[in-house]
Amino acid sequence: MTFPSSMTRRALVCAVLATTSVWAQAQSIVMSSTTSTEQSGLFAHLLPAFKKASGLDVKVVALGTGQALDMARRGDADVVFVHDQAAEEKFVADGFGIKRLPVMYNDFVLIGPKADPAATKGKDIVAALAKLSAGNAAFVSRGDKSGTHAAELRFWKTANLTDKKGSGYKECGCGMGPALNIAASTGAYVLADRATWLNFKNRADLAILVEGDNRLFNQYGVMVVNPAKHAHVKQADAQKFVDWITSAAGQGVIADYKIGGEQLFFPNATR
Repeated sequence: MTFPSSMTRRALVCAVLATTSVWAQAQSIVMSSTTSTEQSGLFAHLLPAFKKASGLDVKVVALGTGQALDMARRGDADVVFVHDQAAEEKFVADGFGIKRLPVMYNDFVLIGPKADPAATKGKDIVAALAKLSAGNAAFVSRGDKSGTHAAELRFWKTANLTDKKGSGYKECGCGMGPALNIAASTGAYVLADRATWLNFKNRADLAILVEGDNRLFNQYGVMVVNPAKHAHVKQADAQKFVDWITSAAGQGVIADYKIGGEQLFFPNATR
């Protein structure tokens, strides 16, 4: 019997390792997403169910929506899961995404000190911002081109206060969790998505002050990155995630995610 030489054995081991490495890489996709889906705890609940169904790991990079879309434009993600419909539709129109599909929704809420020194409490977000501006109340803006930041800027525009937000307005350039921490430590107001708020533990003296305005509706969408722009995109595996998250099974997992008995996201996929 002829045994392979040590050099041949090393070559065989390297070949096996290389094959294993390629196989392992093929079993995962990269998703650029929002901080709200990560910090709300949704992905910790959702992704194990997807892996069980598909065998695929999902490596999440949680950023503001604007940064998540930029990451995908560079070809550094296979799938995008964000919440700024106008920006998402432009992403597809520019050829970077194959198709945008709605997945789920929740809402934004205005958070502030329980004493509410600016008297914002109610259901009208535009009226509340007008009071914050008039009183130069402390307000923490994400300032990070996220979906939440984009929504906040739309509300200021609707109030005709784009350039008159008051001297208390400050941008942190940070995610939702850090923005809430700043508001909690300084007694400031902040616009947040309800899911992150419900999962936020360091509330101090903060409370929800404005909710229920139809303009606070917060829709999430998902898109596969277009391999015509970046040939290395794992289109087939990314599509498996999109198909699952918009299926009855995926939508059911979203609906099942609750904190303290309260549902955080409401599935509304159309395919």
